[in-house]
Amino acid sequence: MEARFRGRLGAFAIDVAFEAPGRGVTALFGPSGCGKTTVLRCVAGLQRLDGRFALDGDVWQDGGRFRPVHKRPIGYVFQEANLFAHMSVRANLLYGHRRTVGRGVPETIREGEVVELLGIGRLLDRSPQNLSGGERQRVAIGRALLAQPRLLLMDEPLAALDRFSKDEILPYLERLHDVLSVPVLYVSHDIAEVERLADHLVLLRDGRVVASGPVQELQADPALPIARMPEAGVTLPAVVQGHEPAYGLTTLDLAGGRLQVPGDLGPVGAGRRVRIAATDVSLARQPSAGSTILNVMPARVVAAEPQDAVQVMAVVALGEDGQGARMLARVTRKSWEMLGLAPGQPVFAQVKGVALVSKGVAGD
Repeated sequence: MEARFRGRLGAFAIDVAFEAPGRGVTALFGPSGCGKTTVLRCVAGLQRLDGRFALDGDVWQDGGRFRPVHKRPIGYVFQEANLFAHMSVRANLLYGHRRTVGRGVPETIREGEVVELLGIGRLLDRSPQNLSGGERQRVAIGRALLAQPRLLLMDEPLAALDRFSKDEILPYLERLHDVLSVPVLYVSHDIAEVERLADHLVLLRDGRVVASGPVQELQADPALPIARMPEAGVTLPAVVQGHEPAYGLTTLDLAGGRLQVPGDLGPVGAGRRVRIAATDVSLARQPSAGSTILNVMPARVVAAEPQDAVQVMAVVALGEDGQGARMLARVTRKSWEMLGLAPGQPVFAQVKGVALVSKGVAGD
């Protein structure tokens, strides 16, 4: 996926350029007003600015060439479901399907598959007016998918939902990510959604790209704005290695280390995605004895960035050779200086808390 757009919308100037994988979820992330939705509308052809867009070598826009929106193979999911109130759920689902398949577009995504993935079989004969917010949004996603898109655009699809409805719909979005091969451009200003769903991240600010790359790489860059957020942390792929039923613990393997996490996280060999907050990682020059912290792993400091006069954000890579997964550790400048820490030094990373983000990871 190759995108480049430049122009002005009133007083707002936009100048963005990025490349992203042709599958998986690419998140456009940044504060309100940074240009996320404008980029999405440019990709859809709803907003025309100078630039270029190509998907798997198929050029939709370049110079004077501009493919109109109705000829772009996209599905678009808005903040509001915008279902047709006079139609049943099934009729809403098939609205775009009839138009695209009827024009000879190959049917690669079938109704039964979408209904099962989104868990909406029991809703098919209902009116949209009798659905919850989360149910309506699942139907809207299904309608977009059954239009047989080559690219799915999602503009903050959970923004209008309460926390309960968000928690209801997120597992279905994860299932779509794991099963379908349609690439997704996902707009959000909620870092928790991005960490749970995205593979690739495009950071935007004031109409420009700050950084673009795999989510884990950008999360572990202490110079980027997301490392300065109070909730800064990293999400890492892990694999269930074993269980300790007597203590209610699951052991997870990740690159360069091993974690013990409360709860039964599934069968041995299952892929998981976990989150480790920067505030839950402390550093030591020697392994501490008699500590209640279960997860203490050898690592190396690979980078550090002062956050203010008080705190330093350190990046550590697990393993004695420092070749494993990277984590953030937010430490006080006093501790940093007292321990004489610096990039390249061996340390022990003490992980006080681990959160399960997703019950699946790409490639499961």
